[in-house]
Amino acid sequence: MEDYAGEPAGIGAALVRTSFLVDAVYADAARQFDLTTAQSQLLCIILPRPFGMFELAKALGLAKSSITGLVDRCERRDLVRREAVPGDGRASLVTLTPKGAQLAEELHEVILKRTAELTAGLDDAERDTLLGLLARVVTGNRAPSAADEGACPSAEC
Repeated sequence: MEDYAGEPAGIGAALVRTSFLVDAVYADAARQFDLTTAQSQLLCIILPRPFGMFELAKALGLAKSSITGLVDRCERRDLVRREAVPGDGRASLVTLTPKGAQLAEELHEVILKRTAELTAGLDDAERDTLLGLLARVVTGNRAPSAADEGACPSAEC
């Protein structure tokens, strides 16, 4: 077993450290675009398609009141809008505005590039192995669909 700073690195510790690396990429990219980490995650999650408020809260691990506040702040910046769900007057979908879509695309590209750089020390075969193993971890734990291909990588998704 390999040591990190004198501490044995089990699989749990390695995954936690990896999540810290990914979180740091997210936080840095968010700052670059004048966003909070939560705002950047919200934009990336809804980049492929609109999400309902409950879906967003679940994907981000937030309470209903917290997701409402987050969406409100993004709405005030003209990054997202709420659209009524046909047939359900109480439900709404959160979708990107044109400004939000452009920002989300740019942010997504930066995050994917920077997270891919985390594996720069691996050769192609090692990257393929890592990808396969991570895919099994994600699917085996029924990660929310926001973590699927096409959405921003995040430990919270």
